[in-house]
Amino acid sequence: MFKKTAFINCTVLNGTKDMAPQENMSVLVEGKKITDIKKSIDTSIDDLDGYEVIDLGGRYLLPGLINLHVHLAGSGAPSSKIPSLEEAQKITSDPNLKAEAVKTCADYAKTQLLSGTTTIRTVGDIDNVVSTVRNKINAGEIVGPRILAADMAISVPGGHMAGILAYEATSEEECKELVRKVAENKPDLIKLMVTGGVLDATVKGEPGILRMPYEYVKACCDEAHKLGLKVAAHVESPEGVKVALKGGVDTIEHSAKPDDEIIKLFKETGASDTCTISPAIPLAKLDPELTGSTELTKYNGNVVLEGIISSAKAALENGIPVGLGTDSACPFVTQYDMWRELAYFKKFVGVSASFAIHTATLGNAKIAGIDKETGSIEVGKCADMLIVNENPLDDLTVLRNPYMVVGNGNVIKEPKVDKIPVIEEALDGQL
Repeated sequence: MFKKTAFINCTVLNGTKDMAPQENMSVLVEGKKITDIKKSIDTSIDDLDGYEVIDLGGRYLLPGLINLHVHLAGSGAPSSKIPSLEEAQKITSDPNLKAEAVKTCADYAKTQLLSGTTTIRTVGDIDNVVSTVRNKINAGEIVGPRILAADMAISVPGGHMAGILAYEATSEEECKELVRKVAENKPDLIKLMVTGGVLDATVKGEPGILRMPYEYVKACCDEAHKLGLKVAAHVESPEGVKVALKGGVDTIEHSAKPDDEIIKLFKETGASDTCTISPAIPLAKLDPELTGSTELTKYNGNVVLEGIISSAKAALENGIPVGLGTDSACPFVTQYDMWRELAYFKKFVGVSASFAIHTATLGNAKIAGIDKETGSIEVGKCADMLIVNENPLDDLTVLRNPYMVVGNGNVIKEPKVDKIPVIEEALDGQL
């Protein structure tokens, strides 16, 4: 017997591009699925026998947020760091340390859920830790969001996160072998580290130096696509974007300032742009004394920030799909702040609050290939829902403190997460 829940007296924002508040609505859920959406029910007249009735008092009910760019290996605290090469190797070789890593990542995944993010797409974490967490959630052993897991990424010697969150390929054949190796744990996508990043850079103005050659990118993509897996690529330079798109990747993560050739490649390949403003803001905008960054990282952080923003703007102007992700676990990018990415998207890219919400829900679901399952409030879709006290179309910051979260039909009342005060104070000033 499925559990039945009736969410009555709510204002629905359904997640579609032209969404408008639908007042005095009721959403009926059986098990994991939405079974009916209609004008509010009068409990004194309508038969709700067998239902748990939750009166939302006019609050706003919208689809749970979807975060397309997550790492579960860290909290995002200012002093936190991705595990070192030595630490990563210890975790993979010691069963006890690996079990601890699974628990830690499970806790961070739950934080995502409690903050209103009901689906996450991870794009590089140690070994098969995240797919293990995903499997535990799917089996009902632990509580967490829907996870689309990449597990270990694929890089090259000296490349981004090489040996830590990514395997090192030294030939086209090894690229294929590593894709197959990652695929053994049944991931949901493959992640490539095509260029370096801000924290890798040694030259001012070159935060995304090309590391993975076109031939390697193509070999990885061909093998992944043969296995039915999409490919996401870390890219932070125009040269890297071109190589990644020519090689066949499905999503460009971060991106860079586009030219006509890049726009043409996006259109020809059907690839999407994943906008990740959150990790660039601390490097580019905050006091280096607070972030511990150098003049080099601040300068390059600004280059990346401007590239991410200009890429998203150009993509939208040219009908190229744009998704949103936070790059959580980077310094000052927590596991609970997906709402900030929506606020940044509105502020820096110039979209409406409605479009930001649509992008982070149904838009992201389409990019991830799960729009038949989630991303909007529709009959037949999964009950992934976020309930907030006020209208987020008027103020996106109301998303930061959910009244209630429903993930895969499971109701979490009064969700709370532990927040990091120094991050809250520093980043609130950027809104």
